[in-house]
Amino acid sequence: MDIEIKTWLYDVLQSINEIESYYDGKQKLFEEYVADIKTKRAIERDLEIIGEAVNRISKKNPDFKLNNADKIVGTRNRIIHGYDKISDELIWSIVINHIPKLKEEVSLLLSEGDCF
Repeated sequence: MDIEIKTWLYDVLQSINEIESYYDGKQKLFEEYVADIKTKRAIERDLEIIGEAVNRISKKNPDFKLNNADKIVGTRNRIIHGYDKISDELIWSIVINHIPKLKEEVSLLLSEGDCF
């Protein structure tokens, strides 16, 4: 695997781990997320990093297969450029429904290493 792509995949994984760390030992509750501005901003920043890393991977190797790459980059762009149109419900849905799947996919890609 290309060293830059591998580095960016590790960046994705690190950001996912950071998002998960905000809830270590705690139940994930939407109401608490909405009320905690620091966690909201931290998660948004991690999603920006994930989106930028995926964007770099896609530019370096357009044939690199990563599920929902366009949506991940699109979310990053919406957070950065359309910050006033990002809803708590959207970010929460990503955290609950999509981040665990992305973590599994990226972990698998990294474990395969030089297989592609």
